[in-house]
Amino acid sequence: MAKNLFAPTKQAETPPPQQSKHRGATVLDYSVSPAKLGDHIIAFLVGFLAGFAVLYIFYQIWVLGLIGGLVVGVVNIFVSAQKAIQKRMIKLRMEFFDMLEAMSVAMRAGNPMLKALMSAREDLAMIYPEDSDIIIELDLIVSRFNNAVPLSEAFSDFAQRSGLEDVESFASIYATIEGKSSRADEIIRETQQIIADKMAIEMEIETMMTSAKSEANIMQFMPLVILLVISYAGAGFMDALYTTPAGRLVATFGLVVFCVSYVMSQKFSSIKL
Repeated sequence: MAKNLFAPTKQAETPPPQQSKHRGATVLDYSVSPAKLGDHIIAFLVGFLAGFAVLYIFYQIWVLGLIGGLVVGVVNIFVSAQKAIQKRMIKLRMEFFDMLEAMSVAMRAGNPMLKALMSAREDLAMIYPEDSDIIIELDLIVSRFNNAVPLSEAFSDFAQRSGLEDVESFASIYATIEGKSSRADEIIRETQQIIADKMAIEMEIETMMTSAKSEANIMQFMPLVILLVISYAGAGFMDALYTTPAGRLVATFGLVVFCVSYVMSQKFSSIKL
């Protein structure tokens, strides 16, 4: 039955959703990073090079630089995996907003909720590929509805797995009005407008913070450049830093300050969804 629900009306050559390997009862786990093996290798190499460069600049000891590079490389694999999850959530939020917009248009035309979901899927399929998260979620929601699962429950499951505040709000609102209100199209349109306003504010904040992030990055890595230049072009001016116990202590203190400032700058410049 779900096969007929998604059968396209204009492009008959497009396979029905049930024939796709992404369709059916596929449930996405958004807590798992979408990064592949190649992404992990690149993340390790980037972390290794960064860790080796920083430790060698501070200590000029090859063995220590190699060990530090290995440690930073492994840590960067997990950091990059978390960034990939965050990037996926940002993309999913944009796709969800487009879904609400398409649903709102379909419901204003007099379509019920299920027909609006199907219409939204057809519209989104023109923008996003078949393996995009929102297309898979729409197919899953309709498939569950065809198996006697209420739409409110399907939306709630989607909200729980995604962890997005906007999806959770929509699921809660729809669970409240399901079968009880004839103003579902207006409520969905208002919800979409609220999300649009939030996204506009966040984009404005991100734009204002872009220059600040660039300045912070320059200030963060400029001491490394200065230290590297002076150590190689200073005619022995920095030898005490690398040969005496007091110099090693100063270098260690500078490394700790560098790492703490980097973590703090990254944390303060991030925006929570």
